[in-house]
Amino acid sequence: MAALAVLSVALPAGGCSYRLGTMAAKETPRDDPADVTGSIQPVARSHDDTNLTEADLALARNAASDVLTRGQKDASQPWENPETGARGSVTPLASTYTNEGRTCRDFLASYVRGSNEGWLQGEACRDGQGDAWQIRAMKPWKRS
Repeated sequence: MAALAVLSVALPAGGCSYRLGTMAAKETPRDDPADVTGSIQPVARSHDDTNLTEADLALARNAASDVLTRGQKDASQPWENPETGARGSVTPLASTYTNEGRTCRDFLASYVRGSNEGWLQGEACRDGQGDAWQIRAMKPWKRS
């Protein structure tokens, strides 16, 4: 009788220790289109998914502004987010140019986060006073 009481407690608790569907003969992959119902759409994943958080991107933008402000030739500025493990560096490209009456410069930012790594391309322009650099665009770099 005591064994039956232990078994009646152990069986419901044991249900939490396996993943639903692992006892089936064939398990369907998570991104299988057959798993889609009429009201739930699959998450679209693109090759541009950097897996970077807004905090990661803010640190990369700050590094871009810093390296552009220094204005040294062939300079790079590292950035890192210890909270997410993301890291990389920012390197200005070519020379400055004028865009809509503002001095601008392009840059590339590398990133590594987990198994994702790649490049972001960006554009920064000097603010109205001509002192600080404002990042106008930063997006995944597409190789041509």
